[in-house]
Amino acid sequence: MTGLRWLVYALGGGMGHLTRAGALARMAARQGHAVTVLTNSPFAPGLPLEDVLGPGVWVERLGAALDKRAVSAAVARWLQDARPDVLVVDTFPRGLGGELAPLLPGLRARKVLVHRDLNPTYVERFGLAHAVEAFDLLLVPGEDAPFASHPRAVRTAPWLLLEAGELLPREEARMRLGVAEADARPVVAVMGCGTPAEVDEAGAIASRLQARLGDAARVRWLVPPGGSGSLGALGVRVWPALAVLPGVDVLVGAGGYNTVQEARATGTPFVALARSRLYDRQALRLRPDELAGSVEALEARAEVLARSRPARGAGPSGSSGTRDAVALIERLPLSA
Repeated sequence: MTGLRWLVYALGGGMGHLTRAGALARMAARQGHAVTVLTNSPFAPGLPLEDVLGPGVWVERLGAALDKRAVSAAVARWLQDARPDVLVVDTFPRGLGGELAPLLPGLRARKVLVHRDLNPTYVERFGLAHAVEAFDLLLVPGEDAPFASHPRAVRTAPWLLLEAGELLPREEARMRLGVAEADARPVVAVMGCGTPAEVDEAGAIASRLQARLGDAARVRWLVPPGGSGSLGALGVRVWPALAVLPGVDVLVGAGGYNTVQEARATGTPFVALARSRLYDRQALRLRPDELAGSVEALEARAEVLARSRPARGAGPSGSSGTRDAVALIERLPLSA
């Protein structure tokens, strides 16, 4: 298929929307499409997005502090100026603030919703059963979702930003985390993700874990690039963290989509908190053996895992579902 102009709407806090959308954008560009990603993630200014997403992907960074009216105006201009062949919307069928609802009916483009778990209260309150009808295709990447049985919904494998062959080999990953080649101790990585406050909290958890484990393990606090100030001895700025997971023996984090899918895909022993979120339910995403009910339980479980050094799972398992997702989108007729 001749390369198409794709616009990928990835608004939303944290890095989850941006990372998932970036995975699709990266694969689409590799298939010859020209892709623009719109994000308002507070972490976006510091991330090496263009380097990771590669040629053929452009990133539009909206200010994270813009209010609803400014975001709506920016999105309307973006759609008017770009006139895309394909519009992909991550998670929010009406847009983050409802701004897409009046724009989609008049947009002549293939319209695709990336559909994953949503809080039933949000679904009901904003009439999302009606809103999803504006889309030609609902892609369900690796987890259940409210409209996964919709006639135009198609499930794929989970989406990952990197292919299995792009992850660092174990020894190289450990060196990237500052662990010497001769050091055989397990590495416990605490993922700094979610909100900026949760990134900071992850640093405190890493410090307490290192105190509990002493010389039995090396603890690292994984932090997105771009921040200022010293991270201390445990902090490592790295993104995407998926690249270094082959060097991690225990991953400590939260139940966001990307962290969970990356841990499972790489077979990394994993324990996590279910953070409270407005739109999705992290507790449903986590398996009982992954879920910790409190910070104290999280740290205790991580210590047990580090001292017992359980075998890694079968990962890296192989391809991301993004390849199938791009193929599905390419087969869509232009219907509007």
